[in-house]
Amino acid sequence: MLIENTRGGYSFLKGIAPYSSGAAAGVGFAIERARLAEPVAVAAGFDRVMSHLHGLHRPPQALCAIELRIPAPFTFAGFDGFNSEYVKQIEKWKLLVGGLNPVARTNVAPEIDPPREPVLYAFSYTVPSRAAGRSFVLAGTGELPEGSLNPAEVVRSGDVSADAMREKARFVIGVLGGRVRGLGVSWGAVTAVDVYTVRDIPPAFVTQELLRAGYRNHGLTWQHTRPPISGIDYEMDARGCSREIVL
Repeated sequence: MLIENTRGGYSFLKGIAPYSSGAAAGVGFAIERARLAEPVAVAAGFDRVMSHLHGLHRPPQALCAIELRIPAPFTFAGFDGFNSEYVKQIEKWKLLVGGLNPVARTNVAPEIDPPREPVLYAFSYTVPSRAAGRSFVLAGTGELPEGSLNPAEVVRSGDVSADAMREKARFVIGVLGGRVRGLGVSWGAVTAVDVYTVRDIPPAFVTQELLRAGYRNHGLTWQHTRPPISGIDYEMDARGCSREIVL
């Protein structure tokens, strides 16, 4: 379900309580992405986001995506607890739209040099623009059906064989493809794809699957990280942004 966020200048796909499944810029707007040179704790990170938006004369509601890094994957129960605290930050800034969270999210655990606490890594937001095309961002997703946090539905749960990892990757690309269609955009407009896994799977296989879906080969950013929940082994996100900066 695609829902308009009028104050934010974008539409979003309904996801689950902690995050939306993706966002696409509205007419007259474009999505930019900012990565922090030095990640900061989540609460301070939200303050940093709002300060940046204020400097651009944009309202808090322009925030459309958040990227977090956490010390280690949660259990499913622990993930619920983390999300309840995270949503309080969303509510603090009055970002909900009709009771729904419009902000997409990627939330992963670096295997090497992890942070000591959850931190803000990057964020995306809308700005006025006359640029042609429609920019967008897709939330991170692992090998679970859209909208599910049921451990019984993890694809090939507990299996990290080569065959299982290929199946997981195909499944995740399929979920992202559904979000692409839901936003009314195309794989051809994707400018960046991120892969998050510590498992062995050939990048060439992932690239070939993406090309079959319609992706133009801009390569992959492969991050040696784990998805946010223990028992999930493969995650991806993607975006088609008009501009990316480092703060």
